[in-house]
Amino acid sequence: MRVLLLADTHVPKRARELPTQVWQEVDAADLVVHAGDWVVPELLDELEERAAAVLACWGNNDGAELRRRLPEVARAELAGVRIAVVHETGQARGREERMRAAFPDTDLLVFGHSHIPWDTTAGGLRLLNPGSPTDRRRQPFCTCMTLTLDGGEVRDVVLHHLPPRVSTARA
Repeated sequence: MRVLLLADTHVPKRARELPTQVWQEVDAADLVVHAGDWVVPELLDELEERAAAVLACWGNNDGAELRRRLPEVARAELAGVRIAVVHETGQARGREERMRAAFPDTDLLVFGHSHIPWDTTAGGLRLLNPGSPTDRRRQPFCTCMTLTLDGGEVRDVVLHHLPPRVSTARA
């Protein structure tokens, strides 16, 4: 199962739309996982229409409509992998131990908030943050991740560097 990981899209505040490369990954994916900070529900609508499947949560910048439609923590078991998706995990220091305690029955935790890509494993829990495809903050690139779920394993994790955005908006 091919999976695209997104977080912190901040549409339309940081970009009017997602980069073309992200939409190409959406089209190629069996599942799109989004770890919150959509900002407006229109992007969720667009992803739900275009993606084969969406697993998503809300973030701290998401209003009442997104919070009504999405959980704070999304969960699924796919291809033998127990997945949880949450926006915030707190500070980087001690993250692995805190998340192992908070998500004991999880194999893969996808999170966002920092806009900083993250890939670690702690006691059987893989923690992934795809960064942001629209707002790199202090990072050298905007990013997203792809991976494969197969036979109970997370494989082929790739961090994609995206081209600089050309259509920006400030609200």
